[in-house]
Amino acid sequence: MRLARFRVGELTTYGLVEGDYVVSREEIEEATGVALPPYFSDFIERFVGEQGFRRLVHEALGKVPRVLRITQVKLLAPTDNKPKIICIGLNYRDHAEESKAEVPDEPIIFMKPHTALTGPYDPIEYPSIVTQLDYEAELAVVIGRRCRGVKPSEAPEYICGYAAFDDVSARNLQFKDKQWTRGKSFDTFAPMGPWIVTRDEIPDPQNLKIVSRVNGETRQNSNTRNMIFGVNYLVSFISTVMTLEPGDVIATGTPAGVGIFAKPEPRLLKINDVVEVEVEGIGVIKNNVVRGSV
Repeated sequence: MRLARFRVGELTTYGLVEGDYVVSREEIEEATGVALPPYFSDFIERFVGEQGFRRLVHEALGKVPRVLRITQVKLLAPTDNKPKIICIGLNYRDHAEESKAEVPDEPIIFMKPHTALTGPYDPIEYPSIVTQLDYEAELAVVIGRRCRGVKPSEAPEYICGYAAFDDVSARNLQFKDKQWTRGKSFDTFAPMGPWIVTRDEIPDPQNLKIVSRVNGETRQNSNTRNMIFGVNYLVSFISTVMTLEPGDVIATGTPAGVGIFAKPEPRLLKINDVVEVEVEGIGVIKNNVVRGSV
């Protein structure tokens, strides 16, 4: 099942994507007579945590006529309520090698603010103080239930599903600062979507093709099986550090092929470039690079 947030007219809401159509929260409520939570993150928690609720939603789909096409709505980043965005550095061996970094013996965690989130087809802003703008194709894990200190074997119970993610990076600031917060945190530096594919439809998150393209040219082409630390281990590891909550996002790292380490010279993003990230079984996000407002 594909869970999405979207805007139609003046209404910002959430719902389900079924083929070329979307079924909104309001339509499901009308069909079932059951009030759904106002926040998407609360819907995720109930959807993942209660099998009866899942059955209710599935049954409701049979009662709702398909009238709203996906082309009629604006898809938004599929999480809300100011989530944590926890990112993993150097989680593909080939990316560590291309950056001449040591392969880590445990996950390297950094974070982006929720204000970096942007929709799957929204522009990426190129800030005026940035001179080296780069892309990073990643698989995003969306947490479905509150958890702390879970074992890797327990992790799937707390995952809502998966999305495509671009960890946009200002390399000149990242390298100058010698840590990653400023260079990763600008507004629009976390495109995500186009929706969440629920975990039951992704039986093995460690066997998904992941690709990035710039202006149609493939730059990264790998598979999530090449991660150093897999999804379940990451959920467990991070949950020993901080409580994970519904709607929180874990960006699981990027494979080799980023622009800054291209040979014989860097191939970084420019104004008017179009960046795509595609994850098998999930979909494609596509973002234009525009001049920043700051």
